[in-house]
Amino acid sequence: MAIDFTLTREQKELQKTAREFSRDLLAPVALKADAESDPQRAFAMMKPVYAEAYKLGFAFGFLPEEYGGSGATNLDVQIISEEICAVDPGFGCILLVNGLALMPLMWFGSEEQKKKWFTEATSDPTGEYIAGYNVSEANGTANFDHPGTHSAGLQMTAEFDKSAGEYVLNGSKFWPSSSGGWDLKGANVNMFIVRSDRNKGGKEGLSCVLVPRGTPGMEFKPPIDKVGHRTNQNNWIEFDNCRVPEENAFAIGNGDLVISKAFTWSGPVAGIAAVGVARSALEWTMDWSKTYTAAGDKAIINYQAVGYMLADIQMRIEASRYLCWKAAHYLDMYQEEGQAFGAMAKVFACELLFDTVFKCMQVTGTNSLNKEYPLERYLREAVVLPIYDAGTIGMQRRKIWGVMADPDYDINAFRDCKPVPFKKSMEGWGL
Repeated sequence: MAIDFTLTREQKELQKTAREFSRDLLAPVALKADAESDPQRAFAMMKPVYAEAYKLGFAFGFLPEEYGGSGATNLDVQIISEEICAVDPGFGCILLVNGLALMPLMWFGSEEQKKKWFTEATSDPTGEYIAGYNVSEANGTANFDHPGTHSAGLQMTAEFDKSAGEYVLNGSKFWPSSSGGWDLKGANVNMFIVRSDRNKGGKEGLSCVLVPRGTPGMEFKPPIDKVGHRTNQNNWIEFDNCRVPEENAFAIGNGDLVISKAFTWSGPVAGIAAVGVARSALEWTMDWSKTYTAAGDKAIINYQAVGYMLADIQMRIEASRYLCWKAAHYLDMYQEEGQAFGAMAKVFACELLFDTVFKCMQVTGTNSLNKEYPLERYLREAVVLPIYDAGTIGMQRRKIWGVMADPDYDINAFRDCKPVPFKKSMEGWGL
């Protein structure tokens, strides 16, 4: 039978390594960083842990072996990500963003660009190499594929100076992750989605540019102070005639497809991050319910209301995990083409998370509000996951809708693992 949810020996070893790393190295630092009031300091506190993750292949293992990666599959990434995010989804986001920044080169870059940037990313002896992914802007990102010109959708521009063979960047980005780097002077490389043609809409006028650390004309403001994902850096960046060579650009006129595909790749990863947080909340609440009596004569797990609620939580977590695994498996089959299905995993798992954590708090009662216990932190993380990484109600649901509305869409394609080619005509629904 082709369907088998049993992990291979190699995957079990991968899971064990990720679990031990998360428990022994990540957890102590993440708890301190979460309590740090300065967001940049909190992010910088994660650098030594990140260097250890880099050595284990967690930072760039998704890249092919020929470029220095480990050739990890999307399913492998699921296994690693759940263990890491069960401890700290903010740190998981740092690793995820490396993929959002560089995976687009796998799909749209030239061989020369892959060799240059992938090899650089995987061969840092310090283990501190980090990449930033920059789409979001202050006016929002959901309508990146709006048919309007410069006045609508993404507005950061990259005008081509033919005489110099350079793109000139102007505008700003707001909310991107890891872009400021460990010292707020820039990540090693930043990938930006830009408007390369002011006279065309989002389906034709967007492109990608890679901007290395130290490029003049790029200013990083203090990171955004957030309620959750405290260990993850989110930036505000301003550009004033920032120049990058023509060879740093790719996917010219197809930046919209890059956005759609990148957030497709990350969808199941964000989904499994939600599973990891939900799992931790349930594990802690289960232990609580088996010892806490609420001044009664027996532990509260013995009461029907508590038992039913915990049973519902367990069922939903399992359903979310296997949807994420199925979506990752599908993406492995079709080179990350599965836009509706990656989005489904993200939406389902991340929206389920908040309800899961809140139900755990209801079981625990007033004590769940005590910062001595972890549920308040899990709740803060549960608020983040349905909103970040292309959200759930804007870009993600609209992507699912656009694919399903296509005249050629097969409603059973995901069930049967049949390919569903993504077309530009599927973008922009409901603008």
